[in-house]
Amino acid sequence: MFIQTEETPNPAALKFLPGRQVLTQGVADFTTREDATRSPLARLLFEIDGVSGVFLAGDFITVSKADDRNWQTLKPMVLGAIMDHFTSGAAVIDEEAADTDEVNDDGSEEIVVQIKELIETRVRPAVAQDGGDIIYKGFKNGTVYLHMRGSCAGCPSSTATLKMGIENMLKHYVPEVTQVEAVV
Repeated sequence: MFIQTEETPNPAALKFLPGRQVLTQGVADFTTREDATRSPLARLLFEIDGVSGVFLAGDFITVSKADDRNWQTLKPMVLGAIMDHFTSGAAVIDEEAADTDEVNDDGSEEIVVQIKELIETRVRPAVAQDGGDIIYKGFKNGTVYLHMRGSCAGCPSSTATLKMGIENMLKHYVPEVTQVEAVV
């Protein structure tokens, strides 16, 4: 098994491409060891001292590290854990269920549909290339609320991406949008 790695804009996150499907649908984001109970792969990765987050998507895994650790030490251990998991034949998620991105909105349904379409077709594919994901969480009083996951969470350039990239694009296509805010 050959696993490729890619750097992300977030120096604390590294993208691993195992060359096979990771999840059949949706994504899964684990920010603590306790969150990872439903994923044998995430549990295995959290056993590595210094792993602070695991993000699973269709064909990649993004692993985040603690600030006091370096990739030179962690990367071989993460590669070994991913290889061990996939060669064992264990499930990636015990009950494969994608995280939900639905919330209550007070905006017009037409506006919300347009915002979701733009995020789904233009934003999510771009951030997935960098090992992350952005999920629509709501629209209220002109503000679009988005949740950043994977390498996007905690990335030094995420504010610039959110404000200069996503916000400008949404304002251009949807005049009702006045700003974009990140939510946890």
